[in-house]
Amino acid sequence: MLSYSLVIQMPPSMQMTDEQFFEFCQINGDLRIERNQSGEISIMPPTGSETGNREFNIAVQLGIWTEKDGTGIAFSSSTGFTLSTGAERSPDASWMKLERWNSLLPEQQKRFAPICPDFVIELRSPSDNLQPLKDKMAEYMREPGVQLGFLIDRKHRQVYIYRPGQSEECLENPDAVSADPVLPGFALNMSKIW
Repeated sequence: MLSYSLVIQMPPSMQMTDEQFFEFCQINGDLRIERNQSGEISIMPPTGSETGNREFNIAVQLGIWTEKDGTGIAFSSSTGFTLSTGAERSPDASWMKLERWNSLLPEQQKRFAPICPDFVIELRSPSDNLQPLKDKMAEYMREPGVQLGFLIDRKHRQVYIYRPGQSEECLENPDAVSADPVLPGFALNMSKIW
């Protein structure tokens, strides 16, 4: 199994359209694939079992809150979104207000929706370098509609909090991380994530 992402650079004459990229991702469904705004394709290996469990715990907590709250919908790590820059990204977990989701056409909802969620979470895997993840979080924060992001670094027991137009905030070994006021009452319990 690969331990690091594979980055493929395509010459401009071979760049895939959004439809071709979506099809490419579908026929390679066992891989996690993203594309940056320059057209570079990153193929990431499946996560290790421990990281997959932690990612699942994040999704469960977000999902339970989403069901109780009812104002938005949550997405898993296999969901792709097309950002305004043309990059296609797949946060480890995300949430979006219903009115933003419902503003999309049904065919947009079926592919990599051309929208960035209101809230995104990235979980650093043991093989991930921190700076590319910070760069990805900064990319999310430049997107219309995004309001909050968490980057969880289990290795150093830190959570970086991102808000548009603000400097990143770093929490050291928190017990929980609040998403108020974007997700009222939601606090990510870190005990099953560390």
